[in-house]
Amino acid sequence: MGPQSSGKSTLLNHLFRTNFREMDAYRGRSQTTKGVWLAIAAGIEPLTLVMDLEGTDGRERGEDDTAFEKQSALFALAVSDIVLINMWCHDIGREQAANKPLLKTVFQVMMRLFSPRKTTLIFVIRDKTRTPLEALEPVLREDIQKVQTLEHFPCIAYLRLMMLCSFNMHLFLLLQIWDNVPKPPAHKETPLSEFFNVEVVALSSYEEKEEQFKEQVASLRERFFHSIAPGGLAGDRRGVVPASGFSFSAQQIWKVIKENKDLDLPAHKVMVATVRCEEIADEKFSSFTANEEWHQIEEAVQSGLVPGFGRKLSAILNSCLAGYESEAIYFDERVRTSKRKHLEEKLLQLVQPAFQLVLGHIRSGTVEHFKQAFDKALNAGEAFSSAARDCTRLYMVRFDEKCTDAVVEQANWDTSKVREKLKRDIEAHIAAVREAKLSEVTKTFEMKINEALSGPVEALLDEANDETWPAIRKLLQRETESAVSGFSSAVSGFELGEETMEKMISHLRDYARGAVEAKVKHEAGKVLSRMKDRFETLFNRDADSMPRVWTGKEDIRAITKTARSASLKLLSVMAAVRLDNEVDNIEKSLSLALLDSKSGSTVTDRSIISQGDPLASSTWEEVPPSKTLITPVQCKNLWRQFKAETEYSVAQAMAAQEAARRSNNWLPPPWAIVAMVVLGFNEFMTLLRNPLYLGVIFVGYLIIKAVWVQLDVSGEFRHGALPGILSLSNKFLPTIMNLLKKLAEAGQVPQTNDPPRNPAPGSKSFASRVGTSSSVSSTGSSAVFPEDATEYSSTSKED
Repeated sequence: MGPQSSGKSTLLNHLFRTNFREMDAYRGRSQTTKGVWLAIAAGIEPLTLVMDLEGTDGRERGEDDTAFEKQSALFALAVSDIVLINMWCHDIGREQAANKPLLKTVFQVMMRLFSPRKTTLIFVIRDKTRTPLEALEPVLREDIQKVQTLEHFPCIAYLRLMMLCSFNMHLFLLLQIWDNVPKPPAHKETPLSEFFNVEVVALSSYEEKEEQFKEQVASLRERFFHSIAPGGLAGDRRGVVPASGFSFSAQQIWKVIKENKDLDLPAHKVMVATVRCEEIADEKFSSFTANEEWHQIEEAVQSGLVPGFGRKLSAILNSCLAGYESEAIYFDERVRTSKRKHLEEKLLQLVQPAFQLVLGHIRSGTVEHFKQAFDKALNAGEAFSSAARDCTRLYMVRFDEKCTDAVVEQANWDTSKVREKLKRDIEAHIAAVREAKLSEVTKTFEMKINEALSGPVEALLDEANDETWPAIRKLLQRETESAVSGFSSAVSGFELGEETMEKMISHLRDYARGAVEAKVKHEAGKVLSRMKDRFETLFNRDADSMPRVWTGKEDIRAITKTARSASLKLLSVMAAVRLDNEVDNIEKSLSLALLDSKSGSTVTDRSIISQGDPLASSTWEEVPPSKTLITPVQCKNLWRQFKAETEYSVAQAMAAQEAARRSNNWLPPPWAIVAMVVLGFNEFMTLLRNPLYLGVIFVGYLIIKAVWVQLDVSGEFRHGALPGILSLSNKFLPTIMNLLKKLAEAGQVPQTNDPPRNPAPGSKSFASRVGTSSSVSSTGSSAVFPEDATEYSSTSKED
């Protein structure tokens, strides 16, 4: 910056090789540069931006319109690292031409900045003259005298040294202006060097000594190479705005200056950093969401586990965050760090669902592999607890390894919850398998107990004697101990606790006892049928288990009593459960109430009966209801029904015995035989006198004998006279017809040498019919005579 038409644009064009518009001297001296122009310095590293300001003290704006001069000057100081102040050598010592009012105004505005940036001020003295320093010194001293407290200024020693340098006495002018500028209390004693680095450069006249001018400008140009390096023109600059935020920063600074507000550069720097860092962060977030590799990972995660998920995603995140850092590195560190953290949080929030899905796939896959390995170990015969322990340890380690592979470096996500859930899933599966296996083992031994007890208990109940329940108790104890021993060995691999083991063994014992009780209760429901079977067995069969033939010599009453006593014994055995070896009087009560007669009862028994009916109750004495299978009342009713259903067998036996007695006395009495001999003497003598009669009688005898054999007269009368007569009357005519038919057939067939044939089928069917009708006619008797025996005897007689 500098006065109008002082050669600022010409200097910048030669110094930075720009193309700012220059004044045409041949057209007169007037305003050339309007506003603020920006260009890039050519061939200077690092990249340097050059601003050409509108000249001050121009007639076009007039004396009263200096607002833009102040605004542009403040803008230059706020934005630039280096400010070139262009002034003519012969203007030193002047008020307006030396830019004293402008610099004073700029310094006043600078005081309003809370923490101004450090700027390098280079005073370029144009068209230096031959006036020596000694001639300029009195003028500068006169300006210095206007400073009231110059001796107390902290930089006085430095300034005195600077006076020894050519043209550096212009610094006194700055000090004078600086000292007269009102300052805030915090900067009362602050030296000028805290805010500015001041340098003075003198250049020859461009019009008169152009070559010398170019050489000096070229020498000055060299100083702008690497100007921000330590020791360079702007080596100690502060509050740097990165190039990516320069445009926004410049706009905001100019906006604040135009609105005539206090320009808080630190806050402005934070604001610029905030805006730019947010923009950079948004750009990086958008680029991440559009990343093709991320989309592939996200899509693959939906269907299954992605190998190297953590490594791949960490690389993408690192690339995104590194891009942010490279673009935001020159912004305020706190803002940059804060926005980076915010970007990282957004990115992690975006990828966290995918990470959770990966953990879910790892967990589910681990559970499935654990189940397979666990089942394989169990099928191989490994102990349950050992297999569960080893498989759990192995697959928890594998889960941790896979989680490590899936962990994102930038995130500190906790996988302990998923790990705990996996552990719960594994424990739940182990518990379910343990329960299923234990249930299977328990059911196996329950089935063995059922098989071991069901048949023997039923067989022992069939016997139903005094040793039945002791035998059942012994059987129960033996089979229970065997099952408990086998069960303990089978579940030893489960490493069950002592309490659990005792509980399961107790359950097995209870089950065995319950199985016996259930079997006995089931058999008790068929007690009436069993009683009748036992009665029929003992009543109809002898001691050798052969069918009993009622010949008339058997004591039916004694046999009946014995059979009923045995049936009553079976009823008493099945009336209650006696697994605890407790004594009861069920058998005695049943015998006294149902079996014993009055004549056979003792005095004591009669006194018991006289007290009332002992079976008129729903419970047994000394037997709890839970162990009662058949109540006394039910026993009484069963006995009544039993007697009613067995009376028929007894009646049949008595009828058969009576028939047997009668069949043994079929011949007439002796007196009838004597009478027949006496009265038939004449007929006997007639037969002797006429032998022909003997032939007729013989033939008649043969016919009668054949009919006798065919009709089985003796067999028919064995069941009684009346049944025999009825049976013979039914069989007589068919038998005669059959004999006549056979005689007719024998007369028609010629004699041959063939062996005699079997009887005709008709005769067999006739015999069978005869046998059938015989059996029908003998339903009133209980004696059994096999038909084949009768047929065999008749056939032999026929032969």
